[in-house]
Amino acid sequence: MENLSTLSEADLDRFWSHVDRTGTCWEWTASKYRGYGQMVLRKDGRQVKFIAHRVSYWASNGHITESMSIDHVCHNRGCVNPDHLRETTVKQNNENLIGAQARNVSGVRGVTWHHPTQLWRSRVIHNRQEHMVGYFRTIEEAEAAAVAKRLELFTHNDADRVA
Repeated sequence: MENLSTLSEADLDRFWSHVDRTGTCWEWTASKYRGYGQMVLRKDGRQVKFIAHRVSYWASNGHITESMSIDHVCHNRGCVNPDHLRETTVKQNNENLIGAQARNVSGVRGVTWHHPTQLWRSRVIHNRQEHMVGYFRTIEEAEAAAVAKRLELFTHNDADRVA
């Protein structure tokens, strides 16, 4: 992982020059990979890649605890607004997702069609364990059950708590 303490004031000035602060989310305007901002600097004769939201969090808070992730509360990968970032464990970061996975054809997180029963199946993965919630006649009932189970099990699922 990048060593953020090696960043100089000039590096930070360069960093902030690539941030559009006009909206609620402060958008990273330079290079991105999978939606996440990145900045490459030369350090000790070699190129070092820095992840933009981690730089922003570190610059605003002074440190990032080892082995911790930085979560986008706003769910915008390109955002570097320190008020939209928080330190989390990998587990907590994975709880704060929105929408269904790309391969889920129902379009609803935690809900799939179960052909043998001809019902919607609701399930939640937590700590690498599958929690079967049940089978439902409507996708809305299955979604409500999945949300309720996530609210019971998860601590950082902000999208479910807002709904």
